[in-house]
Amino acid sequence: MNALSQRTPHIAPMTEAALDNVRALEAQQAMEHQVAILTAHTIHGGVYSRTICIPAGCMITGVFIKISTTVIVSGHATLYTGGADDITVCGYQVIPAAAGRKQAIYAHLDTDMTMLFPTAASTVAEAEAAFTDDVASLASHACDNVVVITGE
Repeated sequence: MNALSQRTPHIAPMTEAALDNVRALEAQQAMEHQVAILTAHTIHGGVYSRTICIPAGCMITGVFIKISTTVIVSGHATLYTGGADDITVCGYQVIPAAAGRKQAIYAHLDTDMTMLFPTAASTVAEAEAAFTDDVASLASHACDNVVVITGE
């Protein structure tokens, strides 16, 4: 084992109580001004990725994610995971993330986040339906998008 290895954060499935906390936060946020966040979608080589930049000082909530994904964070943000194991990233981190979660994220500084997973989807709509049943609530449906589909 490498002596320099460290424990990698992992986002586990969330409890119903933790999911309810995120839903309550989401309901509260719905009454406030919403920041438009561009989503960049890529489908290439059997992988779907979606990248956003959360502006400093913003808190966002996501939809319920029903599949396992990898989350890449670059910046300084805190990811609510439902308890004492909340994850604060300062810099760059690749995080395994389980199915069964609905994240709340606070960006201390401008923070880029990418979620990715293997897929046979050939459209963004197919990929979105693969990771959530709440497609209509995705912020990407209300804001600008950049889409790259290579067909490879």
